[in-house]
Amino acid sequence: MNQLSKVAIVILNWNGRKYLEQFLPSVLATNYNNFEIVVADNGSTDNSIAFLQTNYPTIRLITFTENFGFAKGYNEALKQIESEYYVLLNSDVEVTASWLQPMVNLLDSNPNIAACQPKLLSYKDKKMFEYAGSAGGWLDKYGYPFAKGRVFDICEYDKGQYDQQEPIFWASGASLFIRSAVFHTMKGFDEYFFAHQEEIDLCWRIQLTGLSIYSCPSSVVYHVGGGTLPKGNSLKTFLNFRNNKIMLSKNLPFAKKLWVVPVRNLLDALSAWKGLLSGDGGYFIAILRAHIAFLKWWLFHQKKSIFPVNRNGKLSGLLNKNMVWEHFVKKKKTFAEIVGKTN
Repeated sequence: MNQLSKVAIVILNWNGRKYLEQFLPSVLATNYNNFEIVVADNGSTDNSIAFLQTNYPTIRLITFTENFGFAKGYNEALKQIESEYYVLLNSDVEVTASWLQPMVNLLDSNPNIAACQPKLLSYKDKKMFEYAGSAGGWLDKYGYPFAKGRVFDICEYDKGQYDQQEPIFWASGASLFIRSAVFHTMKGFDEYFFAHQEEIDLCWRIQLTGLSIYSCPSSVVYHVGGGTLPKGNSLKTFLNFRNNKIMLSKNLPFAKKLWVVPVRNLLDALSAWKGLLSGDGGYFIAILRAHIAFLKWWLFHQKKSIFPVNRNGKLSGLLNKNMVWEHFVKKKKTFAEIVGKTN
């Protein structure tokens, strides 16, 4: 009988003691015979570490003296963990007992699949898809992320309509199942991102090398979402807009970059002015700051960013349409309406 592939479930924690208390029991109840749980603490100032040491002394704990963010935090933690597969799991996720096996089976069966994600449903309403990944991430031609089950802020109810196991563009960082060898070959996340969209950038770079990213909807987890930076937070807005522009500049072919980035600048400006005119000055300022920060990255930091070793891969999960037009002008609300895919 073949030995089960080893899986390291790695939870990056920052002041998330309440989530560890609430959701670690479900992770411990995972029905799989070759896994370990590692909590990497990102300089928490609550009593997360004391809670783990007292209540879960057998769980491996990696501690940092400062908050490295999602990108560097995971990069540093995973350097210290040996396992065939990693699961990067948010602390605010409740897992089902059988969640690991389908993802192990998927990657074991096909060496060309580098990473996958489970179906992410909302912890608050377990019949609804959750914002941060739903049933698998896609990207439109101007870099707007969306997902099977989520378009902008509209999440659909799960009726089995996206239960296909198939290639996607990006797998959610809330529950990212990935080959350790691929993660390290790609040199992990781009640490300049700090947090937000670093998993999309990583999946893009992985696809450019010819490997695939998949959805694995037979695996199901429930995500609270917004535990660290809630929706509407100015820092979250800043990071999303800045990182998205950096990602486009890094990964688009040069000729495409020349027209996609200027169009995206215009769309961002329209979004910022819409926010300001509706009374949300913080949103306007966050986008303005993001564009200034992008210019700083372009002038001084882009040579330090991580680039793929080749550009031979064909991209899956890429929509050759403008999501803003499809959603706000043509009033299409669901993934199936926009992409034209139904089950």
